[in-house]
Amino acid sequence: MTENSNESAPKSIFERMRQRLVPEGIPDDDRGRMRMVVDSLVLHLHPTKVPASTLRWTYTWGLGGLSAVLLAILALTGIILLNNYTPSAPQAYLDILELRSNVWFGELVRNLHHWSANLLIVIAVLHLVRVFATGSYRPPRELNWLLGVAMLVLILAANFTGYLLPWDQLAYWAVTVGTSIISYVPLVGEWLTRLALGGPEVGANTLLNFYSMHISFIPMAVFGIMSFHFWRVRKDGGLTQPKGVDDLEVPKSERITTIPNLVRKEALFAVTWIAALLVFAMLIPAPLEGIANPDHSPNPAKAPWYFLGLQELLLHFHPLVAGVILPGLAGLGIFLLPFFDVNPASVGVYFRSRRGRGLTALAAGLAVILTPAWVLLDEFLLDWTAWLPAWPTLLSNGLIPLAVLLLPLILLDEWMVKSFRADTEERVIFIVTFVFVAFLILTITGIFFRGPGMILYWPWVR
Repeated sequence: MTENSNESAPKSIFERMRQRLVPEGIPDDDRGRMRMVVDSLVLHLHPTKVPASTLRWTYTWGLGGLSAVLLAILALTGIILLNNYTPSAPQAYLDILELRSNVWFGELVRNLHHWSANLLIVIAVLHLVRVFATGSYRPPRELNWLLGVAMLVLILAANFTGYLLPWDQLAYWAVTVGTSIISYVPLVGEWLTRLALGGPEVGANTLLNFYSMHISFIPMAVFGIMSFHFWRVRKDGGLTQPKGVDDLEVPKSERITTIPNLVRKEALFAVTWIAALLVFAMLIPAPLEGIANPDHSPNPAKAPWYFLGLQELLLHFHPLVAGVILPGLAGLGIFLLPFFDVNPASVGVYFRSRRGRGLTALAAGLAVILTPAWVLLDEFLLDWTAWLPAWPTLLSNGLIPLAVLLLPLILLDEWMVKSFRADTEERVIFIVTFVFVAFLILTITGIFFRGPGMILYWPWVR
């Protein structure tokens, strides 16, 4: 091979892609302009140069980019599924059966869509956790934090509306249980439930409503906010840079060109995940039970897995507390995080400081121990309604148990300040970690340890 041929050989995946988009045999001036167009497509999303330290997988884990890849997969597979689906009962179920048996690669496309949607919830949550753990939501990035939270809500809505579309028993009763939570909102709960369902219960109108939201408003909102989110990342100075716990300032990092350094890593990361998802979708089919039957409720009837933490709370508290007050307080706290945890010194440091890392581990450990203990106590020993029979249930089974649980958390916060001299950001990370891990334990309890009648049971003993 000659020296010239070696120089012209493509050096990366991106170079090969660009070579195909800019073919040989055209004038050099035109080739130069076409190369600029191809490069600008990438540089609309990324700056020309990025700090080398932000390319470390152990800092960002590629979670934001993976979320975008999953959204692209969902858009593509969703368009294919649209061509083989009718949003009416019982035809919707028959279309799914037809898709699985008589459409080329139909089952693979549905499996890929289903598992990508579920994985997107996990990745989006982990992405927010990573941003929180590194303090990357602080000014000037507070708006992007709010946009990320809004996208997570929309992703949950997309999964929930898509859950009903197969029109099988699993979907019908999961949506029935899930929408019942909305009815506990004071004053407007019943109206909101009827609006979402298109009537008093899950039916043909509900299927059409969910289908319309699933293919129109929700994806438009997600992709619109995502585009603005990417733009804000650049507007706010790019990704935060990693710091060590003893660094007072951000270490100087070499700036490297986006093309091909960042693009090559992103392409390899995306191709690897797409391949893994394809293999998983080929091996594990998306669930599908018998056709929806309003007259036969499964036992237990559970909400979708990502709402089982809320359903678990409903088993322990008055519905107004479990379905409205606690989620409302949690949502408000998440939105307000960037406004009362504003110390810029620890941005880029995982868990803020050495003491913060210890307090994070302590919070997670306490949540792992105390949450199951409280579930068992409330299941078998505590009976607030029987102890306070003359009291309104909102008090006896709602506000009083909530106060009993919050009081130790308040005392624990005071103990941290006195014993460890924890500052505001360390107290914030302790409380958020405790609440997040506790809710995760409740979700796991609802998925694996609730059996017929929603009674606690050990799933490995029959």
